[in-house]
Amino acid sequence: MPTGFRILKRERAISPELVAAFAALPVANISDCMSRMTAGGPRLRPMHKGGVMAGPAFTVKSRPGDNLMVHKAIDLAAAGDVIVVDAGGDLTNAIIGELMLAQMVKKRLGGIVINGAIRDSAAIAGQPFPVYAAGITHRGPYKDGPGEINVPVAFDGMIVAPGDLIIGDEDGLLAVAIDEAEAILAATRAKHAAEEKQMAAIEAGTSDRSWVDASLKRLGCEGL
Repeated sequence: MPTGFRILKRERAISPELVAAFAALPVANISDCMSRMTAGGPRLRPMHKGGVMAGPAFTVKSRPGDNLMVHKAIDLAAAGDVIVVDAGGDLTNAIIGELMLAQMVKKRLGGIVINGAIRDSAAIAGQPFPVYAAGITHRGPYKDGPGEINVPVAFDGMIVAPGDLIIGDEDGLLAVAIDEAEAILAATRAKHAAEEKQMAAIEAGTSDRSWVDASLKRLGCEGL
């Protein structure tokens, strides 16, 4: 099986229970609990109407501008899966459009992430199926390969292994490794609860702001 043109079987995937638990939390809070060191890159933005995307990653590595293996991934992916496409970040040719979107919706997939471009952007923007991409172009794709399915991919240093959680909201994308998911979930729930408590204190006018001057003094700021 030649490297660069192959279809592998995904061996495992994050559980539906963990997917649902993470989907109820802001991506920013999850990111904070991962030391703010992981991100899918600022170019990958939501192209759909809005709403959270969360599901196990079904990864594709494609030649820039070619979507043959993305078509095959749509055929193979299960309901709830998020197809994650590394198309090299090239924006010359679109990887998906309205027709492929309809196929993914019909299969009840969880969304698609493309380090590349889309087209039929008005149709994609008018519906809730999660689509994240780096740009838009009217130029269509080629269908010649090569490419790989269910191999690790990376966006701006964020590694996505097949079956990892991929989650996105209006702030962007994040991948959570299967083996770290439970610990990160617990930390994120605690972080989110602390922020809700802080918000309540702000609204009540009891928020403690003394930390600002304490930090400035510790850092040697003049003029306090």
